[in-house]
Amino acid sequence: MPFDQIAWFPLCVGLTVAGLVLSFMAFRRRGAASGMRVAAWALLPLAAYLTNALQALWTIGSTLVGFVTSLVFNPLVWAGVAVAGLSVVLFVVSGVLRGRKLAKAGGGKKAGEAAAEAPAGRQAPAGRQAPAARPAAAKPAVESKKKSADDDFSDIEDLLKKRGIS
Repeated sequence: MPFDQIAWFPLCVGLTVAGLVLSFMAFRRRGAASGMRVAAWALLPLAAYLTNALQALWTIGSTLVGFVTSLVFNPLVWAGVAVAGLSVVLFVVSGVLRGRKLAKAGGGKKAGEAAAEAPAGRQAPAGRQAPAARPAAAKPAVESKKKSADDDFSDIEDLLKKRGIS
């Protein structure tokens, strides 16, 4: 139905009057704030007519309805949606494969772990040996993990105390 075939002024005035009646009833039952909110909504149809915004809203609405109906009932559009979905799947799979490739190149360890173990795993030059270096390095690492966990919790406790949460 074209925009020009509808009598918009009586329709907008009727909607505004009905809304103002409802706003009066809301004012009596639920208070001034509720009544004013309903009155604000009730004045919008008349304001849209008086500012000639109604035709723009009609055009936007009819365009959206046309787009949705062409999307739902057109198999060519669904083929496009399927191709877009395939594209997303390919991006995700390529990201997973790329992550595996990087993990294999690094020996299956993260970059930080590989860098931390490089000095400890280095062999001594020929003729020199450090037999006690490995066992001594293992114990402080375990103790430092425990200390760092305790330090993390103490930092959190300090923040909570500063905020007044205990």
